[in-house]
Amino acid sequence: MNSASGPVAGPAGGLDALLVSLQLTDSAFPSGFYTLSHGLEGYAQAKAVTPDTMPDLLTDLLRHSVGPGDATALALAHGAARAGDWGLLVEVDQRLHATKLNRELRLASTRTGRQLLDIARESIGGEPLDRYAGLVAAKQAPGSQPVAAGVAYASAAVPVDQAVASDLFAFCTSFVGAALRLRLTDHRKAQVVLRAAAPVIEETVRAALTRELDDLGGCVPVADAMSGRHERAEARLFAS
Repeated sequence: MNSASGPVAGPAGGLDALLVSLQLTDSAFPSGFYTLSHGLEGYAQAKAVTPDTMPDLLTDLLRHSVGPGDATALALAHGAARAGDWGLLVEVDQRLHATKLNRELRLASTRTGRQLLDIARESIGGEPLDRYAGLVAAKQAPGSQPVAAGVAYASAAVPVDQAVASDLFAFCTSFVGAALRLRLTDHRKAQVVLRAAAPVIEETVRAALTRELDDLGGCVPVADAMSGRHERAEARLFAS
């Protein structure tokens, strides 16, 4: 399934690439991230998180869940899209989807991923996005959010380290936004939490860039259990 057209052309980096990163990670970007708590609501329902422990939970998720899973998939998808290796791209998407053990996590990832893909095709454009959309439409690829993001960043020639860092910060912003709505923080403390996460984001980016496909996937049994509880909850504010 390798593309006959070869790698994506164009220089990496530059002001335009930065602007694309800012656009894709803006909280106003309508991908549906605002509907997700990334497992936080499940912890809150179980009374397993407090305002004091919420930052530690964010750190643990970055290191052991989002980093080995979503961030690694984004990096691999970015490389596959740049190289025109659509077979690898499909494999990354399928494997990431399989590592999400709960239905709500898989559904949240594909809903936001397909929405991101549609908007990115319209606003950014490029052959990689069109090829990936074709694979998703043919049900060869699930359409996971990190993979869609990786293809979008690659289409705009955003360097892979910047792409991974941007998406991780978007995750942190979304997580802390959920904490605000769940009354686990306030607006001022939320900014402190986001700034304190910077070294962990940097660490997570470095690790994600070194992983290969066989290493894709995190190990977060408690988070998976909390997600399972949340999926069966009678009342939910968030989709995950």
